[in-house]
Amino acid sequence: MLFHARGVALLLGASIAIVTTAFLSLVKGVTNTALLVAFFLSFSSAYILIYATLEFLVFREVNKIYAALNKLKKRDLSFVDKNHHRAINPIKRINQEIFDYARDKQREINDLKKMEEFRREFVANISHELKTPIFAAQGFVHTLLDGAIENKKVRYKFLKKAGKSLDGLDMLVQDLLVLSQMETGSIKMHYEHFDMRNVIHDVFEQFENDAEKKEIDLILQVDKQDHTFVYADQHRIYQVMVNLISNAIKYTKKDKEVPHPKKGKVVVFFESDEENVTIFVKDQGRGIPPEDIDRIFERFYRVEKSRSKNKGGTGLGLAIVKHIIEAHHSKVKVSSKVGEGSLFSFKLPRGNAEIARKKMRLEEPEEEI
Repeated sequence: MLFHARGVALLLGASIAIVTTAFLSLVKGVTNTALLVAFFLSFSSAYILIYATLEFLVFREVNKIYAALNKLKKRDLSFVDKNHHRAINPIKRINQEIFDYARDKQREINDLKKMEEFRREFVANISHELKTPIFAAQGFVHTLLDGAIENKKVRYKFLKKAGKSLDGLDMLVQDLLVLSQMETGSIKMHYEHFDMRNVIHDVFEQFENDAEKKEIDLILQVDKQDHTFVYADQHRIYQVMVNLISNAIKYTKKDKEVPHPKKGKVVVFFESDEENVTIFVKDQGRGIPPEDIDRIFERFYRVEKSRSKNKGGTGLGLAIVKHIIEAHHSKVKVSSKVGEGSLFSFKLPRGNAEIARKKMRLEEPEEEI
């Protein structure tokens, strides 16, 4: 094809050489040899300059534009990851604008695909989670309506099971509301200075019976200091610890490999520096496979692929933990080894001991005289 850099350079170079030679031929005393040399020099210099200019400044960039447009038509945006620097050449700048536009569109497409995938997974998950307690309660109620209500023992048993299923449904809805409110920013953190050890003790008391049933010791490893003060939302951090310790109890098992099985352990401990306090929760559970660690904070994600309900819970606990800790401008970290358990940790700012103690004194009940 004639209309490319080499063809255009040949035409323009020949035209310039002919015009130059023609003008020189009008000068008296110019020999044919001189005219031939002038023609050759003017042609070669014009051809080289024009070819280089067209090839590197025009045609190459135009070809890139066409290639980018063809890939955009085919929805092939693999080229958008290339790094580009702002150029002086206006055609190259146009090319870069196309790359930037394609990069933005690729980002939008990726976000839309993720949102669509998340929507599908969320609908499937929420349908599954809602279906289980609803169908269970529905089955118990219909059984009673079909005649089992006359039997007092069966009636009490089925109503109790139906009530338990509805309690689970209510817990799921409440967790969904909390997550939704946190994501929209409607829940604000109410910061205060408080003793983290008191929070741990309160959580341990809440799960004391569950731990005893599973023969698990709840241990708070602390140094000789009496308090560990932090500055955070006490109610939300209590919620975080409830979820983490509840999960630790669910998945911790006593050591059956020794002749006399030992109790399992759930251990909470702290590490402090001048600015922060790091809280650790360690269990002796089955551990989390490496491919699942990045996903355990997703809604309804369960390491057990069967989605068994034997462990209880709504599947939203760790998602709530993640949002609460991120609202405190921190991050939950996880380290785990299959068969040896998991270690969850997060940082909170150190609290003011004087303010916290003053608050504690105000909250202490007065002794009766």
